[in-house]
Amino acid sequence: MQNKCEITFFFWRGRTLAAHSLAHFCFQSLFCCAYLSFLFLSSIIILGYKKPLEREDLFELNDSDSSYNVCPIFEKQWRKNILTNKKKQKFSFHKESKAKKPSLLHALWNTFNFSLIQVALFKVFADILAFISPLIMKQMILFCENHHDLVWNGYGYAVVLFIVVILQTLVLQLYQRFNMLNSAKIKTAVIGLLYKKALNLSNSSRKKFSTGEIINLFSRDAQQLMDLTVNLNILWSAPLQILMAIVLLWQELGPSVLAGVAVLVLVIPINALVANRLKIQTKNKDQQIKLLNEVLQGIKILKLYAWEPSYQKKITEIRKHELEIQKSGGYLTVFSMLTLTCIPFLVSLATFGVYFLLDEGNILTANKVFTFMSLFNILRLPLFDLPTVISAVVQVLLHNFEINYFYNFPLFLLLLLDYAIEFTDASFTWEKSQPPTLNDLNIKIPEGALVAIIGQVGSGKSSVLSAILGEMEKLKGTVQRKGSVAYVSQQAWIQNSKLQENIVFGSVLQKQYYERVLEACALLPDLEQFPNGDQTEIGERGVNISGGQKQRVSLARAVYSGADIYLLDDPLSAVDVHVGKHLFEKVIGSSGLLKNKTRVLVTHNLTILPQTDLILVIESGKVAQMGTYQELLSKSKDFINLLQISSAQEKGKDIMKSYHIVPSICLFFQSINQKFCVKFSSIVKYLQAFGWLWMWLCVATYLGQNLVSIGQNLWLSTWTKEAKQVKDTMEWKQLRNHKLNVYGLLGLIQGFLVCFGAYILTNGTFAASKTLHHQMLDSVMHLPFQFFETNPIGQIINRFTKDMFIIDVRFHYYLRTWVNCTLDVLGTILVIVGALPLFILVVIPLVFIYFTIQRYYIASSRQIRRLAGASRSPIISHFGETLSGVSTIRAFGHQQRFISQNRDLINENLVCFYNNIISNRWLSVRLKFLGDILVFFAALLAVLAGDAMDSTTVGLIISYALNITQSLNFWVRKTCEIETNAISIERVFEYTNIKKEAPWIKSNRPPSHWPDKGIVEFVNYEARYRPDLGLALQNVTFQTHSEEKIGIVGRTGAGKSTLTNCLFRIVEKSGGKIIIDGIDISTIGLHDLRGKLNIIPQDPVLFSGTLQMNLDPLENCSDNELWEALELCHLKDFVQSLPKRLLHEISEGGENLSAGQRQLVCLARALLRKTKILVLDEPTASVDYETDNLVQTTIQKEFADCTILTIAHRLHTVMDSERILVLDSGRIIEFETPQNLIRQKGLFSEMVKEAGII
Repeated sequence: MQNKCEITFFFWRGRTLAAHSLAHFCFQSLFCCAYLSFLFLSSIIILGYKKPLEREDLFELNDSDSSYNVCPIFEKQWRKNILTNKKKQKFSFHKESKAKKPSLLHALWNTFNFSLIQVALFKVFADILAFISPLIMKQMILFCENHHDLVWNGYGYAVVLFIVVILQTLVLQLYQRFNMLNSAKIKTAVIGLLYKKALNLSNSSRKKFSTGEIINLFSRDAQQLMDLTVNLNILWSAPLQILMAIVLLWQELGPSVLAGVAVLVLVIPINALVANRLKIQTKNKDQQIKLLNEVLQGIKILKLYAWEPSYQKKITEIRKHELEIQKSGGYLTVFSMLTLTCIPFLVSLATFGVYFLLDEGNILTANKVFTFMSLFNILRLPLFDLPTVISAVVQVLLHNFEINYFYNFPLFLLLLLDYAIEFTDASFTWEKSQPPTLNDLNIKIPEGALVAIIGQVGSGKSSVLSAILGEMEKLKGTVQRKGSVAYVSQQAWIQNSKLQENIVFGSVLQKQYYERVLEACALLPDLEQFPNGDQTEIGERGVNISGGQKQRVSLARAVYSGADIYLLDDPLSAVDVHVGKHLFEKVIGSSGLLKNKTRVLVTHNLTILPQTDLILVIESGKVAQMGTYQELLSKSKDFINLLQISSAQEKGKDIMKSYHIVPSICLFFQSINQKFCVKFSSIVKYLQAFGWLWMWLCVATYLGQNLVSIGQNLWLSTWTKEAKQVKDTMEWKQLRNHKLNVYGLLGLIQGFLVCFGAYILTNGTFAASKTLHHQMLDSVMHLPFQFFETNPIGQIINRFTKDMFIIDVRFHYYLRTWVNCTLDVLGTILVIVGALPLFILVVIPLVFIYFTIQRYYIASSRQIRRLAGASRSPIISHFGETLSGVSTIRAFGHQQRFISQNRDLINENLVCFYNNIISNRWLSVRLKFLGDILVFFAALLAVLAGDAMDSTTVGLIISYALNITQSLNFWVRKTCEIETNAISIERVFEYTNIKKEAPWIKSNRPPSHWPDKGIVEFVNYEARYRPDLGLALQNVTFQTHSEEKIGIVGRTGAGKSTLTNCLFRIVEKSGGKIIIDGIDISTIGLHDLRGKLNIIPQDPVLFSGTLQMNLDPLENCSDNELWEALELCHLKDFVQSLPKRLLHEISEGGENLSAGQRQLVCLARALLRKTKILVLDEPTASVDYETDNLVQTTIQKEFADCTILTIAHRLHTVMDSERILVLDSGRIIEFETPQNLIRQKGLFSEMVKEAGII
């Protein structure tokens, strides 16, 4: 009984295990099928059809594919590569050969070699399967010729053909999936390395590239490398396919195939040269981006000075040259298209001709012709791609040095135990090719000391801080520092994030200390006026807060960091006297939050010098004097004179900046969550710009081209059919010559149509690109200033780079391919249905399935691509923001945090890109599977037809059926590509639909001598920044006299800057009017108004180019006038000392000039504009007191016959005004002479008392 139970137990256990194994096998099989067919993505495809997809709906990456894993591994290989090169250089030091730099491509191979080899194996398998199909087709043709074979052999061939094409489909999709994923990972690795190295580049290295050029490297070169990786396997796959085809063709046609090979050998190198020439030069693209970036950065200056047309013309000229290159490349495309289309024809003609010459008895049979045709249909793609990929490899190798350039890291500073900072015989320069900027510095700064650095404009004060930070090239000596550093730059750097995030700057939030910092930095009153307090979103470059607020936020960030050393580059110049005293007492001074820290303060405020521990006086890059306040006072008369000038001016220092909070920048994912189809009107607008005549001619030529192609195949089919019936040799010769001549004539006609179509396409594309770019640029220049405050520059540049690239290069290609595929598919179906009428029963349901798949795919693919596009812009914006604040980031030691942020952004983009890849594979598997069904049924119906169909027709049907799979796949893919890429056209036209500012020029133009008196009158004037905001100016009414000097004062938020913006119509009126010399300014064009006004802004904006161009971009002044203006601004001696003088190249943003020098250039610019009305927005805030005194004298003398409106940031600048306009909450509360206002004991009197003037 026991044995029976045991046997029964084991019997049931065995059945259970067998059932479990079977279930496990079935599960594994189902999982494998689902994996290979990408069934897991169907849920997203269906969800995307029902509702707009969001980021959370997408599949996440595997950990091994994420940027958090890819970037560190690649960086490790890069460092290993560097060390290997250093070792080689060390052991080969005696050799004269130039040392090789680390190779980016070598590091990439070491990182991704296993994945690249895996992809290559998939490619080999797919290529082999591709050549099996024509061989099976050959057997089916032989089967049809031999009617004695069993019918089951035909069915067997049909089934085997179906299995082969299915296997090829699955393997090819795996290859494309992993190939695209590898390319994305390589791009991720390169971008991560570029970002990290850009963050660590020395200042001299950065001067060799503008921000726009570095961003272009960031996007263009990485994308170029990615595109190369996608097609890299073609380098060996194409020759392999050509070799396999030649071997198979030799078996069919013998030595005559060598004639076809000779044609290939002759044509492919020529085509490679053409493909190399087709690479659009990127230098002009770099210039356009660089200039456009500067224009957008300084757009307010362009609008204030009415310079938009001048810079628009410069951009248009660069664009024109770029399009000329593109057009010449388009004409070269004519030859490229000719070779692509005619290579199979030329090879066929040469092969058949030699085949007949070798033996007059050679006859073309159906199996030879259609096997030959099928093999060369396979060869079309590698024959075209091979020269293109070779050209791409050459381009990447040539441009590889641009990425390798980032190999140069700045030197790290050593720690010193005795002093916080020490210079020993140190000399520094910004570039090693230039003379030293700082000479023979010997400075010792003890820990906990407060050090002041003073000196005239351009003496090298800020350079001393840069040398401490390691931003300059050290020529000799040493510089050492001890401990962590916090840096406050002269031009405050603000991130596009919440105010609290700008201050905390990645540190842990400690609420109590955070509140102390806010109070010490005088930010609490500002927070009360912000709409969301410290959670208010700060726009890009801090556009929605004032200069003083930006400086205080920057100071608060430094204070909150808790560093050991604080480098402060004149942070008190942007705040008024009572705020400045508050900051010094609460933050910088001996009783402030930083009292125990080492503080190095660059300043023009000499009244604080008695409270410092050490004073450095810098002159011409050297330490002229150094010591305590008392030491310098006792031994230097120059120092005493400097203090006397400062004392007279400092009494009147009072800064009151107005501000307005504009909406936070556009959220990138906000617009993409709206589900809508690409408007057909966008494509219609493109075709309209393309030209309707060109468009219809294109369609006609492609239709003719496809008809001729079908005619060639039908001609060959009838040729082989008639050849079987010919028995006489002479009759065969006549037939052969006739057929060969007609075949050649059809080929020539096809070549002509191809050339003509490419020519038409080039002209139409050129016209469309030129029109759309001009419309977008013109629209952007006409947009109101508020638009630029609320939209990131990276987003705008993205329209001019990526979107215009799609319009220039890709969209017309997709459109042409779609038309070609549509005609090809229709022609193929008509040929097959004409031979096999029953085939229509298979086509109808499959077409329905095709359109169903297309509808679901397009709805989801559009959303995924929008997510991918939206995730790309933050990467560029973050990169540009990092470049502008790289000194601050490095000073705080936050490089790793910003690298992590960069990886987060890259990973988000990679997730979207990966989902886009998988969605494409999901579509391809299904379309190819349906195409494989078409092949199967075509073969099956051919077998069923039996004797009713000859072998020639069978060969024609199956060869077309094998071709239709690719054509149908391309057709649906290009339909999706057209719709998704038409988004770029929508985005371009989007700017043309935004409400523009008023016309620049109206028919009602003022007289040429207007204004001749300079009388400004505000009548019940009201203004607001947005319709949903309150009034910034309320019922403002006042009138100036001719040539009167008016001071405009008020506390923060009073409306002073708004008044200026309204005068220039940067902000339009909500009510009332402004009259200048009897003309209502709202009735004339903006340029007629702005061109007759003059302003010296507080923020000095310069553009890259010559000094002469920055002074006089419209070229209205002579050289004598320029030198006179420079002399009046006390810049003549400096400019004369420059090697190129007026032609001295100004770097981007004027970085090779000090802040004071930039401000003086802006003053010279204003002196050259001879207008009757001048607005002063504190033009001397960044200059020393001696220069300030001289500049104020110059303004009073040179603008004596002008009406001057001075926005008072320092009260002493308006005390000599004839009348003072006092604003409070957007209203005028006082308007009188300074003396009367002081006697009235009002708001102005209080402000004067606070400033210590009375």
